[in-house]
Amino acid sequence: MDYEELVRNIGKAGLTIKKFAELIKANPNSITNLSNEEKKVPKNLAIIAMLLGELVDNGIDYKPLFDKLQLEPQKARVENKFGNKE
Repeated sequence: MDYEELVRNIGKAGLTIKKFAELIKANPNSITNLSNEEKKVPKNLAIIAMLLGELVDNGIDYKPLFDKLQLEPQKARVENKFGNKE
């Protein structure tokens, strides 16, 4: 899945990139940065976006499902003493 397809699928769920990031407890910049890369969207994000689109297409409210997950916020990556991100 490319970035445009990700945006299309989360848009079907009535979400912006920022709201999608909040839903999955990720940093919005981590997701918007994918638009600058020529790579495909990571498969975990592609799966979530595709499932969100399908849930909405089938009249299923996804919000209670995410509430049940009790996801922890994504930790910011920090650089170690060698300049590598961890």
